[in-house]
Amino acid sequence: MAAKKNEASQMTRSGYERLSKELTHLRTERRNEVARKLEEARSFGDLSENAEYAAAKEEQAQLEDQILRLEATLSTVTVIDDEDIDTNRVSIGLKVTLEDSERGKSFTYELVGSEELSGAAVSPEGIQRISQKSPVGQAITGHAVGDEVTVKIPRGTRKLKITAIER
Repeated sequence: MAAKKNEASQMTRSGYERLSKELTHLRTERRNEVARKLEEARSFGDLSENAEYAAAKEEQAQLEDQILRLEATLSTVTVIDDEDIDTNRVSIGLKVTLEDSERGKSFTYELVGSEELSGAAVSPEGIQRISQKSPVGQAITGHAVGDEVTVKIPRGTRKLKITAIER
């Protein structure tokens, strides 16, 4: 997904590298795979009544659209490096532990740029990722340990206390 004009999108370094790797894979291996399918479908003869050819062309169009979207995202995003992150306040790239005292539960999330969620919603360490644009992400961004925030969610509101912020 490309950023809207004049909207600064941010992404962690690891998210940027993951999307860059995905783009390279799409440009090389996937393009070659689709080209092989097209060539094979052409060998079946008359293209006007060739379902395999039509399917391969559709797959090619979807692939090229996906490549364009990734290129646009990567060209407009601001990459946040670990050493630039202030761990005193919640921001992209940090792990945040929240306590929901009403439910007696604690949750740990990694706050990431919304473009990073196109892939895994769980980090390699097993921590749930949430977008800074999500209701919880918006509510906690900029707050410090000990702050309580109120989050509007589809089922009402929740009061959450920030109990830890870490890299």
